[in-house]
Amino acid sequence: MSSKLTTSNRAGWAFAAPGIALIAVFIILPFFFAFALSLTNQRLISPNPTQFVGMQNYRDMLSVSVLRLAPDRDDAGQIQRDAAGAPVYPRIRDITRSPDFPQYRGMREWFRFHMGETAHVVIARDVVFMKALVNTLTFVLVVAPVQGGLALILALLVNQKLRGITLFRAIYFMPVVVSIVVVSLLWRFIYSPDGGLLNNLLSALTFGAFQPVNWLGNPDTALPAIMGMSIWQAVGFHMVIWLSGLQTISPTLYEAAEIEGASKWQTFRYVTWPGLRHTAVLVLIVITMQAFALFAQIDVMTRGGPLDSTQTLVFQAVERGYGKQDISGGATISVVLFLMVLAISLLQRWLTRERA
Repeated sequence: MSSKLTTSNRAGWAFAAPGIALIAVFIILPFFFAFALSLTNQRLISPNPTQFVGMQNYRDMLSVSVLRLAPDRDDAGQIQRDAAGAPVYPRIRDITRSPDFPQYRGMREWFRFHMGETAHVVIARDVVFMKALVNTLTFVLVVAPVQGGLALILALLVNQKLRGITLFRAIYFMPVVVSIVVVSLLWRFIYSPDGGLLNNLLSALTFGAFQPVNWLGNPDTALPAIMGMSIWQAVGFHMVIWLSGLQTISPTLYEAAEIEGASKWQTFRYVTWPGLRHTAVLVLIVITMQAFALFAQIDVMTRGGPLDSTQTLVFQAVERGYGKQDISGGATISVVLFLMVLAISLLQRWLTRERA
């Protein structure tokens, strides 16, 4: 028995060796190489020698502070106001450039909010990275549940034994096989403010009351527009994963539920959903990783604009690493992104674990 197990293990390792080698060469080693570069000031085509800077890149990228500013007052103690009647506050630039506050040197205003007369100003050393971080997390938090839920609904619909249902499966899956670059170009024309399909359709439905919107040129609508396109493009892929999980559930369980008089909701809650637990974990992890890897849509449709409203971590990593030739900066973003995806994937796995 021992010799048979040993032989079996050797055969298994032999079959797995090519895959393990590819993963090691193209994933594991590049990650450690990127981590090493993130500890330096490496730049492409730089005449200066590469120096070890430790965690300085991470500190510069993640440094955030909050300034509490009281409004300026005149000699009489009255609050100074501008022409519009709004209180006047000290200039952030005067603080970040002052020798009295060396900890704020090089930082810029990210956003501000008011509590009474006090203005709370959030400043960051790398504002563009912080915007990219927030945009990426927002994209994940919106796209992951919406795309997963919509894909599950489509899977339940196309899992019916009806004539012509295969055609609907092919139609829903069709956007997945089209290049994301082609899809992004197509949706850029759909979102066009001048004769775009979406504006024309909304105008026709409202009998001309709807005014055309520059969906990709407005900071308030650019990221939601990309979210909508991304959900439409990849929902068919996750529908197929849900469908494969549905088809592994034994029909006898549904027959037993029907005999017991269970409603459709009760059947879904106590039969379908428990049978899809492992599939749900897979779908959530896959959607999360794909959402964090958002790049092609941004590169084709907005290039990170307008006003950095569609910046993402992957786009920033590529833009800095190759566009600005800042290899250490791009490597730092890549390491931060990897750790975020790893942490969220482990958290999802823990939350969806089977409880005894």
